[in-house]
Amino acid sequence: MAVFRAFTNRAFALLWSGQTVSRLGDSLFTIALAWWVLQKTGSATAMGVVLICSTTPMLLCLLFGGVAVDRLPRRSLMLATDLISGGAVILIAYLSFQQWLELWQLCVLGALFGVMEAFFYPAYAAILPDLVPPELLPSANSFRNISLDAAQLIGPAIGATIIAFGGTSLAFALDGASFVISAVFVMMLPRAEALHQHAEKETGIMYDLRKGFLAVLQSPWLWITLTVAGVSTLFLVGPFEAALPLLVKERFGTQVGFYALLITLSAFGSIGSALVLGYFKRLRHRGLLTYGAWLLACLMLLAMGLPIGVIGVSLAIFIEGAAISALGLTWMNSLQEFVPADLLGRVSSIDQLVSSALLPLGYGLAGIAADRLGAPPVFVLGGAISALVIALGLLHPAIRRVD
Repeated sequence: MAVFRAFTNRAFALLWSGQTVSRLGDSLFTIALAWWVLQKTGSATAMGVVLICSTTPMLLCLLFGGVAVDRLPRRSLMLATDLISGGAVILIAYLSFQQWLELWQLCVLGALFGVMEAFFYPAYAAILPDLVPPELLPSANSFRNISLDAAQLIGPAIGATIIAFGGTSLAFALDGASFVISAVFVMMLPRAEALHQHAEKETGIMYDLRKGFLAVLQSPWLWITLTVAGVSTLFLVGPFEAALPLLVKERFGTQVGFYALLITLSAFGSIGSALVLGYFKRLRHRGLLTYGAWLLACLMLLAMGLPIGVIGVSLAIFIEGAAISALGLTWMNSLQEFVPADLLGRVSSIDQLVSSALLPLGYGLAGIAADRLGAPPVFVLGGAISALVIALGLLHPAIRRVD
């Protein structure tokens, strides 16, 4: 089938296989971490502290990660982050098995994970165009997205089973092993000399950062979309992540099974969208496609706050998952094609930083508003405001001209 054509490229098949194993391991780690913290402290605040300890260093290091990706061999950078992350998780598994693990140790190692993610994310985004010809990029990006969605679908159930029979130590150890497996696949990729590295190594870090920001500011398509993403995150992602459990409780009672079903439906929508977009050799009208999918996701968020019943909410979250996937895949494909290869690492890191910078604030605002006003108004207001922000961005002709 045409959608699978990226796997005709051996380098992509190796990279995807390793990352799929790693993503599955990450899903095991996530549920094991939450369960360990719950057993150790019984505190949601403690879990929040651990997450903050990993998120903050990631945000602080993203720009420097982008510079490193454009200066150093991307294969070597991914290999190093896999090995360091794997070593850290194996250490957590050992400490947990010996019953020596403490919360502060998770915070320190979580900070290390955040730093590694700041280097790995832009490297992964930037290496794909080095490995895959342009006509295979839509398929490659689609399956990159599918591996993450599939891990989110099956990972929690597998993780819960492993914890029930072998404890959190075993789940941590398996995640550590997944990083090692990923590193082996990365080692099998073409060496950096065979790839297309353009880094200006004689320049300073601040010069490289300035050049990355100039590349964004000189392209209205880039800076408008990043500005819209940074603002809309407050109102689009915040309610979905922070207030969805409360929405389910207020509308349908304490039905954990229905909440899990909604998350599953969102993942299925994302996978379906990725398969459809992966069929095309080249995506067309990408400005309209990106913003159209974005608007659709906002409208589905708004609809979930309306009294539309179980079937209505289920359909809305399925469409929302498909729309978010289409948005992300179209955007990534556009970055990889339009941004020069020697700037792609920096621009990808700026993209993630600007898009995610206000996310903690969005979580906080959505949670506070949902507690005071109820979850449905938060979904309606969040969907309406984010749709307005995105529609304003779409008014600019530079966005509509992107093909």
